[in-house]
Amino acid sequence: MGETGTTRLETFSDGVFAIAATLLVLELSVSSADAHDLGSALLHLWPSYLAYATSFITIGIIWMNHHTCIETVGRVDRTFLFINLLLLMIVAFLPFPTKLVAEHLQKPGEQDAVFAYAATFVVMAMIYNVWWRYASTGRRLIADGVPDSRLRAITQAFNPGVPIYALTFLVAVWSPLASVFLTFAIAAFYLPSAALFERAGEPA
Repeated sequence: MGETGTTRLETFSDGVFAIAATLLVLELSVSSADAHDLGSALLHLWPSYLAYATSFITIGIIWMNHHTCIETVGRVDRTFLFINLLLLMIVAFLPFPTKLVAEHLQKPGEQDAVFAYAATFVVMAMIYNVWWRYASTGRRLIADGVPDSRLRAITQAFNPGVPIYALTFLVAVWSPLASVFLTFAIAAFYLPSAALFERAGEPA
């Protein structure tokens, strides 16, 4: 298969992002046995709220950054489509470790649950880096007219991804709860920082 445009890739990717984000909310539920004290039951669901917010914001940021990167891509090839498929596979998998965290945080098995959660983000960051670097190295798939400064800015935004998510995995050894809060903080950090990196790449 030769090089083609990005429309079908964007359409399929957007669908996977939307489904993965929607599936996260299915983990928020209260059993009928708790109906007699609904207020207390809702309060005790805070690990589910934390896991949901962290994963939803992260998926949202990944989708936004995916869109930003695709704006620079003028064509795709089979290898790029395959790497994109791997990225989407991890995105679609994210509701599973999110459910583990929601069910086990501050309960028996919490460390293993958070290990699975953190490892998912590490793998996602690794594949995302490979995805972008494959497209941008030597301007392999980059559209004509996209300035090199913009490519450098996007690459700079990607650089901390793998080490910072690896840190959440290490933190889980000592405190699974702190690891989840750190993952949430990373998600909260990446939204404004990505905008700053993009502006930094614009010519003065």
